[in-house]
Amino acid sequence: QVQLAESGGGLVQPGGSLRLSCAASGVMFNLYAITWYRQAPGKQREWVAFISTTGSTNYADSVKGRFTISRDNAKNTVYLQMNSLKPEDTAVYYCNSGSRFPWGPGTQVTVSS
Repeated sequence: QVQLAESGGGLVQPGGSLRLSCAASGVMFNLYAITWYRQAPGKQREWVAFISTTGSTNYADSVKGRFTISRDNAKNTVYLQMNSLKPEDTAVYYCNSGSRFPWGPGTQVTVSS
């Protein structure tokens, strides 16, 4: 049974940084492209960053230049390094391969002074 577990969120001031982790069990993560998504209160879930099986990446315009997605296949984990955080980055962050796997609980990121 595939399980995704996001972690690393928290409360951070504007301009701060966080590193999110997405750990997978029950699946060989390296076989799949992985996307980080986020959902802010009252808004639809949106994609944030994408990494292919070969390490190619792509970012939503709103986070380009501030966020970096990476993967460690040995640890079956995908990361999202978030720098220069803004209040509008506040959301619950999720990872998945499209919607292929059951959604994890997500991790809350709150950017506020």
